[in-house]
Order: sequence, then C-alpha cells, then structure tokens
Amino acid sequence: MNKKKKIILIISVATLIIILWSWHSLKVMTEELPSTSSLVQYRPELVTEVYDHRGELINELFIERRTLVPLDEMPSDLKNAILAMEDTNFYNHWGMDITAVIRATFRNLTARRVVQGGSTITQQLAKVMFLTPERRIRRKVQELLLALQIEKQFSKEEILQFYLNHIYFGQGAYGVETAARIYFDKNVKDLTLGESAMLAGLPRAPNAYSPGRNIYSAYRRRAVVLQRMEYVGLITEEEKTDANAEPLPGRTYREVRKPGDDFVEYIRRKLMPVFGANKLYRGGLRIYTTLDLRMQEAAEEAVTAAVERQDEIFTEKLIKDIKEEMDFRSIEEVKTSTTAMKMVEERFRPSQAALVAIDPRNGQIRAMVGGRDFTLSEFNRATQARRQPGSAFKPFIFTAAIDQGFTPADILYDEPRVYFNDGRDWVLLKNATTTAQLGIDMEKLRKENNNNNNNEEKEEAGMRLQDRIWAPTNYYRAFDWQTTFRDALVRSLNCATIDLIDNIRPITAYYYARQMGIRSNLPVSLSLALGTGEVTPLELTAAYGVFANEGIRTRPYSIIRVEDYAGNTLIANYPLEEQVISPQTNYIMVNLMEQICEYGTGVATRWLRRPKGGKTGTTDNFTDAWFVGFTPNLVSGVWVGYDDNTPLGERRAGGVVAAPIWANFMDKALAHTPVLDFPVPDGITFVYFNPATGRLATEGEEGAVLQPFIRGTEPRTYF
Repeated sequence: MNKKKKIILIISVATLIIILWSWHSLKVMTEELPSTSSLVQYRPELVTEVYDHRGELINELFIERRTLVPLDEMPSDLKNAILAMEDTNFYNHWGMDITAVIRATFRNLTARRVVQGGSTITQQLAKVMFLTPERRIRRKVQELLLALQIEKQFSKEEILQFYLNHIYFGQGAYGVETAARIYFDKNVKDLTLGESAMLAGLPRAPNAYSPGRNIYSAYRRRAVVLQRMEYVGLITEEEKTDANAEPLPGRTYREVRKPGDDFVEYIRRKLMPVFGANKLYRGGLRIYTTLDLRMQEAAEEAVTAAVERQDEIFTEKLIKDIKEEMDFRSIEEVKTSTTAMKMVEERFRPSQAALVAIDPRNGQIRAMVGGRDFTLSEFNRATQARRQPGSAFKPFIFTAAIDQGFTPADILYDEPRVYFNDGRDWVLLKNATTTAQLGIDMEKLRKENNNNNNNEEKEEAGMRLQDRIWAPTNYYRAFDWQTTFRDALVRSLNCATIDLIDNIRPITAYYYARQMGIRSNLPVSLSLALGTGEVTPLELTAAYGVFANEGIRTRPYSIIRVEDYAGNTLIANYPLEEQVISPQTNYIMVNLMEQICEYGTGVATRWLRRPKGGKTGTTDNFTDAWFVGFTPNLVSGVWVGYDDNTPLGERRAGGVVAAPIWANFMDKALAHTPVLDFPVPDGITFVYFNPATGRLATEGEEGAVLQPFIRGTEPRTYF
C-alpha cells in the first residue's frame, strides 16, 4: 500500500471514529436531556398574594417575584420590542437561527470579545428552564437539542408566552407582569411603547440598564431598542421619537413598605406549617384575610406619631438629666455640646407600641401593628409580647362581681392595707396599714436572713423579703376610704378593687377572665386586682370584644380562606361565638366603661363623638401604658412601652399615652361607618343615684347620675 492510500485510510478511519463518537455522545446527551413535556403544564414559581377582607391586595409572598399573564394580555409593543432585541427571526426559524449565529460569531471575532449572542428565544428558554448556566460546548449542544424539541412540541405563541413569563428583568422581577408593577406601578397591559422598550432592553444586563442604577444608561439602552424596532419595521420614526421623549422612573428602586407587614408575617407563621415553604412561596396561593387596609393604614399612622412623640419626651428627659449631671447652665448649652449630645445618643432607646383592632361581631382582625418599624424588628408585640395590663384587667374583676350580686351602688372600702406573702397567698395584716407599722416583724426577718454567710445569698434573701411585703396604693397616693362600686371602676381605685376581689375571691376573677378570652397564665391571687398577670395585646383586645358584643365571645381570626392558583379553596374559616356573660351583666359593664371615657381615666377619648367604652392600664414605674376600648362595631387595644422595661416617664400613664392613640385610630378607622349605640337588653332599669353614697337621688340633684341596674337590684332609699 502506497503512502497516499495509507493517508486516505487513516483519515477515513479517524473520520469514522469521530462520527461514531459524535453519534454516541449525541445519543447520550439526548438521553440525558430533561423532558420538555413539563411545559405542557407549565406554571412558573408564582407569587402568593395576600388580600384584605375587601379584596384589596396587601402584600405578596415569594422567592422569585413572578406573576403569570397570558400572551394576549401583553401589549404588542412589548412583544415586538422583545423580538426586535432578542430574536427578530423568531417566527421563521426552527429553534436555531443560522444567520444570527454567523453574524454573532463574526462580530465577536472582530471585537475580540463577546458583544452579541446568537441564541434564539427558544434556546434561551431551554437554557433558563432546564439547564445550568455553565459555558461549555456540551451544554450548548444540549441547549440546541432542547430548543429543537420545544419547537416541535409547542407553537410559537406558547413558546413566547413561556419566555416572557420567565425571564429576569432585575430588581427581583421575573416575568413581564411583575416587571411592569415594579418599574412602573402598573399592569403589563397598560405599558406604553417607551415603557415596553425600556423593559425589552433589560434582560441582557438588568443591573447595567436599570433606571434605578443608571438613568442615563437606561435612556441610551431604550433608544437602542427603539432604533432596532424602527430598523426592522415594527414602528415608525415618529413613534420612535415620541417614545424616546417619555420620562423613565429615575429613582433608585426600593421595595415600597406596604401597610400590614406585621400582620402578613403573623399569617405567614400560621400557614407555614400547613403548606410548607415551597407551596407558600412558589404556589401562587391567594390568601384572603380579615384585615381592613384602610384601618391598617390608620393604625400605623397613629402608632408612628405616638412613638415619635414619646421619643421626643424621652430625649428631653435625657438632656435635662445630663444638664444636672454635668452642671451645664442651660438646656441650650447641653444641645451645643458634642460630648453631651453623644451621651444623649448613647443613652437613647426607641419606644415601642402595639395596636390590635377586631370586629367584635365576628372576631375578624381588622388591624395589627406589632412595633414601630417591621424592617428594624420583626418581633410582633401585638401577639408575641406578654406584658402586665395593670388596671386594664379590672373590668374582668368587676364583671365577675356583678354576676356575684354586686351592683354599681354598692360600697367598697378604699383604704390602705398591708399584705404578707406566706408562700401560698397574700395575707392581710389586720393591724397594719403601712409598712412602718411592721417594723418589729421586718427586723426579725432581716436578722434571720443575715445569719446566712454568703453575701450574694444575703442580697437575694433581702430581695425576697421585700417581695413578700405588699402595700398597694392608688395612683394619686390618696384614699377615699369608702366609695361606690361605680366610682371604684370609673376612677380606677386600686385599693377598692383589691377589696372587691377579696370579696369574690381571686379564683372567680380568674375564671371570668378565662371565659372571656384570656389564655395566658395568670396568678390566682389578690394581685390580679392590679393586673399583674401578663397578657398579649391581641388576647386582651379580643376579651374586651365580649363587652362590645352583648356578652358574646367571638374567637379572633385572621384568615378567611386560602385558594390555590386555580381558585380551589384549601382553607376556610368562619366565626365561632359563645355567650359567656349575660346581656344584662354585660350592659352594666358597658355603661360603666362609657363613663370611664366621659368622666374617668379615659377622658382623653371623650372628643370621639360616638358611643364608646374602655379602660386605661398603667403598671408600676410607668413601664407599660394601655388603653383598650370599643364601639359596637370595633374593639381595639393599644400598648406603649419599651422592650427593656424602661419607664415611659413620670405620670406617663395609660390615659395620657395610650388613650390618645386609641382615639386617633378609632376616629379614622370608623370615619365612614354609621354611629351605633349599645343596645339595652331586657331586664335593665335606669334610676338616678348619688355615686358618692350609692343612694337614690332626684333628677337634677347635684352629682346625680342616671345609672342602669339589673332590674330588682337598684337602690331603693334616698337616705
């Protein structure tokens, strides 16, 4: 065999080997390709949408922000702009555009870098749907093979719809509908030519061409898109000129904080164990909630204004303290001192507040604020923080007492008293009304404690000793000695309330609180009179809903129903109610709490001109301020304080701090609702009586008030 024949044989064998190897590799790659049949039921990772009870969108849950929209709902300008930039020959090729590949190869070789791609829309879809982003020949071949399969299995319209709903436009937006909402705050069907052209310029390099990052690059990129559309005959020169003149959103894109962040997180935590993260974030669920978006906005406005005001007061107090510490001559001198103001900054701590509003007729939560700023703290003080309610707990005690036979005219003893904790309960020390009168006993106990040789244990023992002595007093450190049941509640007299709970026994008050909706653990002791058990704003507000609803407790709930992407109902909730106190007992309490808002500790709410009742609450050292109140169609509770129990300030009580927030919120929340009165049930009679003595009074007599009583329990004598 001559040399020429040998060369031909070698080339032939090598060619055969390459062909066989290529065929085998192609066969292996084809077998390894993912099935394109999944596109038949194509449903991208959809955004879960959260709605209020009127059907208004509150917020969204997602990992990839995406909303599916049919091709016929997309404007022609947007489709044409995408085709002009990404695949002009889309409707003519079979998955690969040979002309585009040759053109791109030539341009890239000339520029000595990749300046143009040759992939068709079908190839891009195959890549983003089924393949990894690695740049290897093997992956490029797989991309082409998948594109051929997709072209064979689906129409051009279907392929374009898949693509436009899946590609990334930057700023967390996947798909054209979400991109339109993010960049232009409108639906995709409402986009103009100029807006469509801007979006069409983003997929190649979303960060580089985003108007939020570089407005000049965005304008230049849009001009390129419009020039290309004119070049291929999709728009006229006049249309191009007009579109180029449209302004672009020249701000740095930032997710706009929407009302209800605390509430959405609250329901997310409820639904996560039910659906799991994948379905909740990617399933395109529709969650219809009980929230009222307008009430929520009013709640957030009221809370924001209040905490800002509290911050101002706290800062003023810090400045005054530092003035005294450092012997400054004036406040102005403190404010001009860098050192002093740095001390103010270091000592400052932000106040917090929570607000919950519920429709008492069905238990639906209408508003929820868990703190001053969800982006700084996701801790929900409306549902997760348990704080002492102070005097806001008293209505449960007085309710229990009415059912035990007490009336608004009964006399209670509002006098100083001292209790000793014997390890089981508080025992009244009969002969002592001040701790000074316990001197001998206290000294004896101290001597016993001092026998311990460990200093730390001595200190702890001393603290325990102090905790075992309880000498309750009233807010103003004064006593009425004798007062009526009505005045004890309206004026929130601590010692009279202790006398009352001592009469009915703490276990009775505990039982009524549980019946009305308090679920947190409570101490079964006399200290319940001062609200020493810790509760959440949500449960306290829900329990007050009983008063607004004629004695009927309704279970608070936040989710009306959950639907899947096809509209099938997955979860549905309905009101659950139970009559827990009689309508007659309830009405007596409602009337007393109306008087609290007119004449008592809740007088800061008087200006709200509609029937209302409520109760203030303040804890020791002014660490917690509460107001919980209601109308026949809305009950809401407000808490204000600091996470670390820093005092709010001298005399910063519930009536001063929380009640104004409540009134401001209720005024806006109920602005477009009818003014309703509390219905008077059968079995109630009204008489004039003197709240100072509890005796009958004549109409027009000084100090006389018209007071309802359960029929048969009203006072019968004038003397």
